Amino acid sequence: MAVPGYEFAFPRDHGAHPEYRTEWWYYTGHLRTESGRRYGFEVTFFRVGVQEPATNATRWDLNAIMPAHFAVTDVEAKDFRYYEKLNRASPFTADAAVGRLDVFNESWRAMTNPDGSWRLIARQGKDALDVTLRTRKAPAVHGEDGVSVKAPVAGYASHYYSMTRLEASGTINGQRATGQAWMDHEFGSSALRENQQGWDWFSIQLENDMELMLYIIRRTDGSPDVTSSGSLVTSDGRVIHLKREQFRVTPLAKWKSPKSGATYPVAWRVELPTLNVSLTVRPLMNAQELVTHGSTNITYWEGACDVSGTFAGTGVRGEAYVEMTGYDKAFRAP
Repeated sequence: MAVPGYEFAFPRDHGAHPEYRTEWWYYTGHLRTESGRRYGFEVTFFRVGVQEPATNATRWDLNAIMPAHFAVTDVEAKDFRYYEKLNRASPFTADAAVGRLDVFNESWRAMTNPDGSWRLIARQGKDALDVTLRTRKAPAVHGEDGVSVKAPVAGYASHYYSMTRLEASGTINGQRATGQAWMDHEFGSSALRENQQGWDWFSIQLENDMELMLYIIRRTDGSPDVTSSGSLVTSDGRVIHLKREQFRVTPLAKWKSPKSGATYPVAWRVELPTLNVSLTVRPLMNAQELVTHGSTNITYWEGACDVSGTFAGTGVRGEAYVEMTGYDKAFRAP
């Protein structure tokens, strides 16, 4: 259970935390090739505990399952492609090291290089990603007192941090590319409550070297839960915690999925009134939905977006990723 007072330490906390039931490593990013072709990508590794590890456990014991997702937004082709895996945790199929970043699911992998940078690899179907990630900022810890609260009940929380400004270089689909990425790492043992439908999550990277994370938990009546929150990361890496009343997110357009029948917002106005911030977030394409019957059995929208607006009265642009769950049915952890 994630409780207040947790003290993060790195690189230890980039690794796995088997004492918690649920954990994920989430990579999203924007790449441009040398020819100018633009891509968005998502690579996600999940660890879901199925029983407490025994003191005499062997490598063959089933302690966790490991789903994984890989998605590519091919802007020029106007195509969104995604892939999924589901394996039991073992040294041979899918696993995550403790104490350092090294998580894999078959041939997909996020690992630490000898120089401390990270390498992210995913190949499936028509798509191949191989990038090196170097951080420009320290980890941004979200929430207060080491926990990100998800409901006004003890224990409904997680330990959550992000790497908000990762420089990416490598290849996508055989083409040299550079860009920027974002990594989320979250671990805890609770799920959403019965009166919570799902969430809308925003990761925004602005050209003024500021980043914004917003996490809006939607109740079953459509209203935002009081525990919705966010973080503003300044150019020098300071993390400013944002409570629900300090920001507004207003949907501007909708899109109905032909696959799931779910209707999603697909453009938003994001406002931080006290900081004089007003941003418009628009997807690079509407159809960026994953229907993951082969792994987590969760339908969600995760898409690359552009950002424009003003920050403290000055015009600004940027890039973003947005994730939305619970629009087809209430989100329930796998």
